[in-house]
Amino acid sequence: MQKRPLGRTGLSVAPIVFGGNVFGWTADEKTSFDLLDRFFDAGFNTIDTADVYSAWVEGHEGGESETVIGRWLKRGTVPRDKAIIVTKVGYDNRGKKTGLSAKWMADAADASLKRLGTDYIDLYLAHQPDDAVPHEETLAAFDRLKQAGKVRAIGCSNFDANQLQESLDVAAKTGLPRYDVVQPEYNLYSRSKFEGPLADLCTRKEIGVISYYALAAGFLTGKYRSKEDTEGSSRAYRVGDYLNDKGFRILAALDEIAVETDAEPASIALAWLMRKSALTAPIASATKLSQLETMIAAANLSLSDDQMKLLDQAGA
Repeated sequence: MQKRPLGRTGLSVAPIVFGGNVFGWTADEKTSFDLLDRFFDAGFNTIDTADVYSAWVEGHEGGESETVIGRWLKRGTVPRDKAIIVTKVGYDNRGKKTGLSAKWMADAADASLKRLGTDYIDLYLAHQPDDAVPHEETLAAFDRLKQAGKVRAIGCSNFDANQLQESLDVAAKTGLPRYDVVQPEYNLYSRSKFEGPLADLCTRKEIGVISYYALAAGFLTGKYRSKEDTEGSSRAYRVGDYLNDKGFRILAALDEIAVETDAEPASIALAWLMRKSALTAPIASATKLSQLETMIAAANLSLSDDQMKLLDQAGA
């Protein structure tokens, strides 16, 4: 499968990243192993997780996803150097402030490495901005992790264009490593957080982009078309935000293209993202092999310019 360079990191990723937030949550360990085996068998090579996944579940502490990935890596079905592991630090855990201080980052990185059962993280991201800690302290902490060989590349998630530019300015002034990857929310419905200044900055500075919520919490699969459809879903709280005129316009466009291409709406929504020049790869999750096959199909789906235009207009 054709790999794409991830900014200036030196890493190359397949066009879809597996969202590991489901591991140990809506996908048990055996299912998670089966999904990862199939994902890598199909030629993909990158998994995204975070130290806080899945602390929102009653009885969980965070780190459950990393633990599952670590146990999968230990099986050895995929050599460690063939798997790109992305994890994150600094997202508050059940009200507990974590942040991006140097001490917390050093401790959190070691804890993630232990759960993952590896001696290095391919890509380590600041999970969210921390206004209480200067960029210089955070970047210096990342630098120490890189110098120690614990981290290969660094990036940030949920930064806007101004926050990213501030961090780049500090890196240039101090000689510290810069963020070479950004992880924003971006999909057919939610476009404003990435399109515009942030996308332009990433393109200009050759920063890799892996976006989350690629399928809008499952809404873009087409299975949620009323509030009744969300009943019993673990993501019902999120999907309800999309059940409006804009959301229904997008579903109608996906349905039209599905007829033309004989593809699933989810595959089309992912293919739309993969055509966006500022984006390296979207992150998508699956809890069943059938859902994963839809993700795999997206990598082989080519949308026409007219189909792209229809989708662009529906979600404008």
